[in-house]
Amino acid sequence: MAERARASTSGALAVRDRRGAARLHRPERVAGFVFIAPAVLLFLVFVGYPILRTVYLGFTTWSGFGDPQWAALANYRRMVADPVARAAFVHTLAFAAVTTVLQTALPLVVAVLVNSTWRRFGVLARTLLFVPGIVSMVVTGVMWRLVLDPNLGLLNRGLRAVGAESLATSWLGESATALPAIVVVSLWQSLGLTVLIFFAGLQGIDPTLYEAAETDGAGPVQQFVHITVPGLRIVTGIVVSLNLISGFKVFDLIYVMTQGGPNHASESLGTRLYSLAFGSTSGSVPQFGYASSLSVVVLLLCTFAVVLQTWLTRRSTR
Repeated sequence: MAERARASTSGALAVRDRRGAARLHRPERVAGFVFIAPAVLLFLVFVGYPILRTVYLGFTTWSGFGDPQWAALANYRRMVADPVARAAFVHTLAFAAVTTVLQTALPLVVAVLVNSTWRRFGVLARTLLFVPGIVSMVVTGVMWRLVLDPNLGLLNRGLRAVGAESLATSWLGESATALPAIVVVSLWQSLGLTVLIFFAGLQGIDPTLYEAAETDGAGPVQQFVHITVPGLRIVTGIVVSLNLISGFKVFDLIYVMTQGGPNHASESLGTRLYSLAFGSTSGSVPQFGYASSLSVVVLLLCTFAVVLQTWLTRRSTR
């Protein structure tokens, strides 16, 4: 009984201490809310409201003039029946899936090489790898469009110079090669930044683990599989999420290089909704309602990527 009374008393004191601490820290919490209030207000005005407005417009028919007309699910039914929208959805999923795999696996391997094999050239290697990442997507697209030009481009000229003229083709003008060419350009542009993210994660792995593994006779591949990969689970989850979001909302690179062509072979949800709202597809009557419904689909895909990243992070910390 005495022990139970002491436990009850200690529990009551603990609750009292917590309450006292809560009263003690309340001014700090209020100050914190005051400090973040401007950022929250700006977020609600410039991000939150436009998102809610776009979701609403997705259920309407609106040309940008007059009042939106409520259309319920008509835009989404039209989307399902629209072959161009279906193709854009498939291309977006394929682009996101392929770029996520390539832009996660290849930078991981390169980061490991920079951290070990190329250590003496680490700063130079990281600098050269990061340079493409600081170039804007528009500049990247224009530059690679010139490189891939069927007549004057460096790629075809190089193939002809080495006697591989049969491989020269209109890379951005053929349905079979347009989207793969854009995937390669996206990989080139994002490689450096992703390598730096993985490189930073590698610095957080205890080097004694590698020393112990080497003492036990583990080779580089075994160390990579059993130490490096598990040690980078959280970082890998973040990279996967970022790549998925980037793939789902891809627009500028495709628009600059192909504008969704040829014959919608590289059309994405981003380029499709832009052409409906502001481009030549809309003609003289912009279709903001239908374009907004496509934007909602992109938003849902990006939300899925964020939820996936949260799940991967929680699972890796268990």
